[in-house]
Amino acid sequence: MLSKCKYILCVIVMLAVGGHAAAQTDRQHVRKGNVLFRKGDFSKAAVEYQKALSLNEHNTQAVYNLGCAALQMGNDSLAVEQFKAAGQAEPNKIRRAMAYHNIGVVFQSHQQYGEAIEAYKEALRNNPADNETRYNLVLCKRQQQQDQQDQQNKQNQPNKDQNKDQNKDQNKDQNKDQNKDQNKDNDQDKDKNQQDQSQQPRQQMSKENAERLLDAAVQEEKRTQDKLKKAMQQPRKRVLQKNW
Repeated sequence: MLSKCKYILCVIVMLAVGGHAAAQTDRQHVRKGNVLFRKGDFSKAAVEYQKALSLNEHNTQAVYNLGCAALQMGNDSLAVEQFKAAGQAEPNKIRRAMAYHNIGVVFQSHQQYGEAIEAYKEALRNNPADNETRYNLVLCKRQQQQDQQDQQNKQNQPNKDQNKDQNKDQNKDQNKDQNKDQNKDNDQDKDKNQQDQSQQPRQQMSKENAERLLDAAVQEEKRTQDKLKKAMQQPRKRVLQKNW
């Protein structure tokens, strides 16, 4: 940025030579201001430019140079104000492009990319061959897109976190329900096993009773058969009738 201002100031010095006597006074202040500017004494240079403007408010060189001095002193608002005034009043397109280029630089340094882009566009309208301005314009557009993307991601982050929390809660509830159902099933299986175990002795006792009863019946049948068989083997006695 400083090299750009120095280049413009050298052009201004050469353009400031000559002119009618009435204009010599404000131009003399401009020349003094330029010398002080090159020495790095920006505050005194600004005073000389202001003196020039007090004598000739239409001196666009003093307007522009005052903007450069303000920029070097860190007074960006005054710098932009002077560059705008110079760009609007300067009839020469090249110098007008320089003024808008510097406006773009100030806005870009403050990350005000929208304003910087418009300033660079205006500079290129007046000087389409300025590749430095074109480069800054492309860089500003990329930075603006990146900022917009970062802002969008920042806005989406709360929704993402909220969805994450919701999914976490849902998974937690789902796992809780699954565990609850599993525990319920386990309890039911446990109760069923206990019931089966409690019923199993009964079933076993009933089977044993049945076997005992069957054995008893078989033994009784055997005894009965033995008695009949024994009775069949003994001689029969005929009963005599008393009166025939």
